[in-house]
Amino acid sequence: MKSQDIRKAYLQFFESKGHTIVPSAPIVLKDDPTLMFNNSGMAQFKEFFLGNGTPKSPRITDTQKCLRVSGKHNDLEDVGFDTYHHTMFEMLGNWSFGDYFKKEALPWAWEFLTEVLKLDKDRLYVSVFEGSKEDNVPFDQEAWDIWKQFVPEDRIILGNKKDNFWEMGDQGPCGPCSEIHIDLRTDAERTAVSGRSLVNADHPQVVEIWNNVFMEFNRKADGSLEKLPAQHVDTGMGFERLCMAMQNVTSNYDTDVFTPLIAKVEEITGLKYTSNEVKNISEEQNKTNIAIRVIVDHVRAVAFAIADGQLPSNTGAGYVIRRILRRAIRYGFTFLDTKEPFINKLVAVLANQMGEFFPEIKSQQQLVTNVIREEEASFLRTLEQGIQLLENVMVNTSGKEVSGEKAFELYDTFGFPIDLTALILRERGFSLDEAGFETELQKQKARSRAASEVSTEDWNVLIEGNVETFVGYDQTENEAKITRIRKVDSKKDGILYQIVLDNTPFYPEGGGQVGDKGTLVSANETIDIIDTKKENNLILHFAKQLPENVNAVFTAKVNTDLRSASSKNHSATHLMHLALRTILGTHVEQKGSLVNPTYLRFDFSHFSKVSDEELRQVEDFVNTRIAAQLPLIERRSIPIQQALDEGAMALFGEKYGDNVRAIKFGESMELCGGIHVNNTADIWQFKIVSEGAVAAGIRRIEAITGDAVKDFYTNQENTLAEIKETLKNPQDILKSVVSLQDDNAKLKKQIEQLLKEKIDGLSASLVSEFTDVNGINFLVKQVDLSMSSTKDLTQAIGTSKPNSFVVLASIEDGLPNIHCYIAKELVAEKGLNAGNVIRELGKHIDGNGGGQPFFASGKGKNTNGIAAVLENAINFVK
Repeated sequence: MKSQDIRKAYLQFFESKGHTIVPSAPIVLKDDPTLMFNNSGMAQFKEFFLGNGTPKSPRITDTQKCLRVSGKHNDLEDVGFDTYHHTMFEMLGNWSFGDYFKKEALPWAWEFLTEVLKLDKDRLYVSVFEGSKEDNVPFDQEAWDIWKQFVPEDRIILGNKKDNFWEMGDQGPCGPCSEIHIDLRTDAERTAVSGRSLVNADHPQVVEIWNNVFMEFNRKADGSLEKLPAQHVDTGMGFERLCMAMQNVTSNYDTDVFTPLIAKVEEITGLKYTSNEVKNISEEQNKTNIAIRVIVDHVRAVAFAIADGQLPSNTGAGYVIRRILRRAIRYGFTFLDTKEPFINKLVAVLANQMGEFFPEIKSQQQLVTNVIREEEASFLRTLEQGIQLLENVMVNTSGKEVSGEKAFELYDTFGFPIDLTALILRERGFSLDEAGFETELQKQKARSRAASEVSTEDWNVLIEGNVETFVGYDQTENEAKITRIRKVDSKKDGILYQIVLDNTPFYPEGGGQVGDKGTLVSANETIDIIDTKKENNLILHFAKQLPENVNAVFTAKVNTDLRSASSKNHSATHLMHLALRTILGTHVEQKGSLVNPTYLRFDFSHFSKVSDEELRQVEDFVNTRIAAQLPLIERRSIPIQQALDEGAMALFGEKYGDNVRAIKFGESMELCGGIHVNNTADIWQFKIVSEGAVAAGIRRIEAITGDAVKDFYTNQENTLAEIKETLKNPQDILKSVVSLQDDNAKLKKQIEQLLKEKIDGLSASLVSEFTDVNGINFLVKQVDLSMSSTKDLTQAIGTSKPNSFVVLASIEDGLPNIHCYIAKELVAEKGLNAGNVIRELGKHIDGNGGGQPFFASGKGKNTNGIAAVLENAINFVK
């Protein structure tokens, strides 16, 4: 049974049981600050489990893209080495929100596996929770009794808290679970060793394929459990593992989920992958297999993340995506000998495979390909640079062990993988101080943990059962009562309090727009609200202190100056999006935005730099619509399909409900939940301040509106006036500036010629000052030149004589610099090294430096140390 048919069969089966099929949520989460990525099928439904929202149906089924590479659930380092862990995987799910429970969920699971898919019942084992005295949760007798109707008791296994109590994190919804495992070994292997003993033992052919989680509890901050308002079912089935079972193979990578990707890698590299059925392969072939598994797994995770709007970057979720891709690149570089970008070529295969169920990978195929290709090229350059740096480290290492500190510097500063460092060192006869590297790595992790450490207390609920109402589209001020509060302590922000109101005018951060600020005012006090965010369908108001009387009636007041400025920028963003699509082409799509009171930032897909003329056209397009005084046409709750049919733009990577809010200014119509001006005239003016590249095929524009544009033009006028005054008020300012530039260019040429003559003169005179020290032509001197000229002089003198050893020092802008040239024959025959010389002599001037064995430079802070530099240089050649 092909993977696409298995997916369809699952969804159709649960549709027949009264479930509504819903699409996968984006793999990158934008409205849950507690999770970086969607790491499980239930993540998009958290608000329903917590009772903070109502689902469209009490029974839902889906296939969810999941990514487990950070936080509690992190499988990254296992990927490639075994045959069943993945970064991105599909989780087939069926969900009950306060509807059915164990007596329906377990029989349906058995029916689907054994009657629809016709899996061999004798290969299946089930597990139930044995209970926990620590949590005061009893043995799951009900699940045991249900399973006894279908499964012999010797294939029902008691599972402990680790294996059979599912928790998404340290806090939140959780509950006992009942898993289904399958034994895919041969009949002979099954006869020799019982599958029962291999369940949950990390055996590659005895694997969990279905997990029925019974959400009954909420884990509190103190570790205790409290009952959820209702009982839910959270079912997850590993799609890739199910395909393995259905296609009669013993590795996920031998299924048609991965074989087309593997075939493409084989075609590109000329290497062969051996299936899991082939035994006794060579060590070399095993390395090839691991590398190919890493690549075909990782390209899925990276491609879907980019398609959902998360570009590789140096921070946050973007850093994780970049790290996954770089892991794939280095496995190809090291074990498949791929020195040119090639992973991007797998995107077409992936789009063809999965485009039917996940249309975003098809529609974003070109962008994903471009971004991955550019990332590959960039990291391959980094690897080349890292190899060169590692060569220098080896040359400058006394002995044959490279310090962990140096290896960590390559890893941390330059992104050079530690396993590649170790491999190259071994090939060159060096060893690595692995303990020293691990020490440095743990120090960094400790710093990172300390910086991001957060402790969150449980909610203190003041008003039970209240459903929060957002009134901010119509009001910026209203009466409100506090319904719940909690304290959050983080290293980054200190102690903050999160406050939930029964109704609020405060807009929570979302859709690129920052959250509102303002105040809560009671009869006796005023509390500053410094930010507003949304989590699990709750609007959280952040404050540095709590009111003395949390039960008082408050007036919730939004800072209207800040909101007004943000709304101008947000509405201008919509107009600019339309302008870019009109002027550059309909291939332009929003790929990220930031809207705050100061400026707007807009990332979009486009293949080349936007020319100055095109930017002027975009400005004119937007300002024409501002001048046209277009009114806001807002529709709060219309069916999403109707909005799309009417021309509204939806953004990839955003999660929309069945009913949406549409914002329209003239021809511009987008799905948007943000705050906007009532009329484009309120924006006053729009001005682009910068345009540049973010990634391959992604450009970024920053722009300003309203008072910020006034300030911009005022500053421009003031600057122009100062320039005019400095130039003695010429009639034609531009002509005067051009004349200055011409004069400056002529003077630069004259200075360069004078410096050359000075260096030539010094070089000629200094040649006579060489002295013979043990057969080495030795010269050390302080000169009155700039740093760059001293460098040129050092090289010129050094090459003028054989067997030369030259050290020159100078002072520029009050800071000392030193340079060392050593003839290549001395480097080869005597083992002298200019980099080592500079590092040692640099200590006298409180500085450092480095370079090649034959030439190196350094800078310092202590000019008084130059004398010691000149005095000690001779020690290297005595």
